[in-house]
Amino acid sequence: MNIEIKKSIKPVNYFYAINILEKRLEDLHANINKELIWTLEHDEIFTAGTSYKENEILDTSINLIKTSRGGKITCHAPGQLICYFVIDLRKKKDVRKFISCIEKSIIETLKHYQIETFSDKGNIGIWHKKKNSVNKVAAIGVRVKKWIAYHGFAININNNLDQYKKIIPCGIKDKGVTNLISIIDKDYSNLDSLLIEKFISNLKI
Repeated sequence: MNIEIKKSIKPVNYFYAINILEKRLEDLHANINKELIWTLEHDEIFTAGTSYKENEILDTSINLIKTSRGGKITCHAPGQLICYFVIDLRKKKDVRKFISCIEKSIIETLKHYQIETFSDKGNIGIWHKKKNSVNKVAAIGVRVKKWIAYHGFAININNNLDQYKKIIPCGIKDKGVTNLISIIDKDYSNLDSLLIEKFISNLKI
């Protein structure tokens, strides 16, 4: 696999990032550039996927950005690891398998930190159960165009969870949102490298 790996240290402007992804998609489709995996953070921003509903906005003062990805409303902010990608599915043409690859990569990465998580066919994302409470720890939003998958997923590490009170996160009312630091307080500084390693490994399967 010929994948470019990018890691941004400073927060990246959301619109700049999406423009990079869309340009890379066109270049990849024309076979003039590589696939891409890019880890970064955004400053606080609320984004809405193609299936969101207006009643999922609880605080109408927020600045909501409508996007072309799948899914509903989420919040990006410092303390959240975002993994964007542009991955060629033209040979496999199996979107479900690709989503499973993302889920598996996140679950395996978090297991390294002794955090047990799971996927849910009814509610996309990665979930953590504590006693009787089920909370989302990672959100997934993917779009496929010309059989190339782009956008990405986000893992909550130590972000401000109060921001999720302004929306119905991902349109799900009966479950909450958590972050890694709330589950186990430890050093997650190497999480991005481990995640990329797992993701590339699972893409080869």
